[in-house]
Amino acid sequence: MTCDIVKVIYSRDHILELTFEDGAQGPVDLSPYASKGGVFEKFSDLEYFKKVEIHPELGTLCWPGGVDIAPETLYALAKGTNQFRWDLGPFPYGLGSGIMKG
Repeated sequence: MTCDIVKVIYSRDHILELTFEDGAQGPVDLSPYASKGGVFEKFSDLEYFKKVEIHPELGTLCWPGGVDIAPETLYALAKGTNQFRWDLGPFPYGLGSGIMKG
């Protein structure tokens, strides 16, 4: 499975419409990132957030200053599998962890 992003369209607020290399599409709401702090604190400025681009080599979203989000996380969000939870960290069960929940 490839998770490279081939198209991004700003929708509204912190919502982006993504298209992936395998043809999968879906909206992602990145508003939780803005309240997470750290490098994502910049997302609270919507003008900054709208500067999103696709990194040409990594196939993921990036913003000025080196801010990016793993394409696997974005794929899970766009597909509605919600395999990323702030309280548990990335992919506690399934993608990327090698741990299958029985």
